[in-house]
Amino acid sequence: MTGCALVHGAVSIVNAISIGKGAALGIDLTTTAYVDIIDDRPEIQVEIDGSPSEDTGLAREAAKVVLRRYAEKGSGANVRIISDIPIGKGLKSSSAAANAVVLGTLCSLGKKASNEDIVKMGVDAAIQAGVTITGAYDDASASFYGGLVVTDNKDMKILSNTRINDDISIVLYVPDEEMYTRDFDAKKLEPFRFSVEQAMELAIQGEYWKAMTLNGIIHSSFLSLPTKPVVDAMTHGALGCGLSGTGPSIAAVAYPEDAKLISNLWSAMTGNVIITKVNNMEAKCI
Repeated sequence: MTGCALVHGAVSIVNAISIGKGAALGIDLTTTAYVDIIDDRPEIQVEIDGSPSEDTGLAREAAKVVLRRYAEKGSGANVRIISDIPIGKGLKSSSAAANAVVLGTLCSLGKKASNEDIVKMGVDAAIQAGVTITGAYDDASASFYGGLVVTDNKDMKILSNTRINDDISIVLYVPDEEMYTRDFDAKKLEPFRFSVEQAMELAIQGEYWKAMTLNGIIHSSFLSLPTKPVVDAMTHGALGCGLSGTGPSIAAVAYPEDAKLISNLWSAMTGNVIITKVNNMEAKCI
């Protein structure tokens, strides 16, 4: 039986790398994983549509963590991933892929696990694959549950999960270059801890868009990435705007009419601009 799971991407509200706590918002870009269990072959084969040269280690680890726990010894899997989330752009493609493969493998086996266990299995796979510094529990939770999630990544606890107005648009500026969290030197962020903690406090208080903007300016400055797109968005009606993850993508939250203005401004820059919306839906088998 083919298991199929659909999950969503996310953008950063507060980056967890420096303080071990974070926040992220689900967005309406999707990853779908198709998984077939192979009973007599312990190998895991992975195909990523449109990205044949992309590292498949995370997907293999995500399938493996489920097979070890729920499948007959010696079982393997064929995994196919289809995604419209740009890879290596800070839009949580890794968290989405891990969630999708874990859930898809469970679907294929006809097994069930709690949502909490599914997310934690994906986080474990990401750590084993070396694609994350903190385990990215905030990103994984926003990808799986939808809405705006505030988390304690060290203890793998959700502090809050808020449904966000479906009318709000998300504008994404996606530069051509790729940046991977695994290449990020977290120790260099130590001098910025206090400022990131202030952003986190805003998120805990429900001031999500202020937190997003402060977080984005901090990390853009640290990474020597441009802040002008943020300034342009904020002066043209954005509720909040900032770098997502360690970049290079920038996300703006705005009402639809302002989102169009921001998209037009950003379209003059090199790269792609995507207008999407908030996602409040949980991951699911389909």
